[in-house]
Amino acid sequence: MKTFSSSTGTPTVYSFFDATTNTVSHVAVDPETHNCAIIDTVMDYEPNAAAINFDSANKIIDFVAQEWFTVQWIIETHAHADHLSAAPYIQEKLGGTLAIGEHIKEVQEVFGKVFNFGTEFARDASQFDHLFKDEESFLLGNIEARVIHTPGHTPADMTFIIGDTAFVGDT
Repeated sequence: MKTFSSSTGTPTVYSFFDATTNTVSHVAVDPETHNCAIIDTVMDYEPNAAAINFDSANKIIDFVAQEWFTVQWIIETHAHADHLSAAPYIQEKLGGTLAIGEHIKEVQEVFGKVFNFGTEFARDASQFDHLFKDEESFLLGNIEARVIHTPGHTPADMTFIIGDTAFVGDT
């Protein structure tokens, strides 16, 4: 875990590197309120055993609980094709609003067809509590934040700017 601290009124960021997927998950915290956003979580998948576990997610859950942070947001910067998200698992354990960019519907439509998910797979983004729009503003505790639509890796990629810190995912 690495820690990055900014000036007053901007988040303190704790980063967790997952070597298997080469993914970095972040916990961005408002130092005043202790509200946090958990960004781009990883569910562990062992392809040879076709098994999943939540070791990476549990490290974040344990850290957030130990620090007495309140989860306000669980954010996906994009739909992850390179790893599975642990966001619903973390939300079940810690609460928070699960959010992604509104263009996730386009990605779900493509993935639904490519992976032959059938009609039982909802392609309306109903798996999320909030769909961010381009240039939307929100708060993390008392820190102002905004969203910029940055399509690239997928049409749903979003950059989240919390205070003076940008979370770009794979953009």
